[in-house]
Amino acid sequence: MICPCVVSILWLLIGIVIISAISGSVIFEFLTPNSDSMTSLEKKCEGIAKEGFQIHVMYPDLQPDQLPSADMNRLMHLDEMWIKDCVSRLSAESVFNIIQKVEHDFYSGE
Repeated sequence: MICPCVVSILWLLIGIVIISAISGSVIFEFLTPNSDSMTSLEKKCEGIAKEGFQIHVMYPDLQPDQLPSADMNRLMHLDEMWIKDCVSRLSAESVFNIIQKVEHDFYSGE
């Protein structure tokens, strides 16, 4: 027969494990960023993508070397920033989500 003190200790240990698991889950939830909120880098990249997309839309049938020089220079600068700041620093999923959001917002009139 099991001693009542051993059963009490087992129940105490089970309680501690459950409380620890719940506390860990709550702490982890607060420490992980919310996937719905964008980081400042993602916001910056969204701005870069919007501006570049607007230039592309203004000249849908032209190649970059056929654009007016000011727009071509701006587009080249945006492309450099996009590669350096966004593509190289964000996950592929984040980059893809930004592109989709910019296109969706433009075509839905937002």
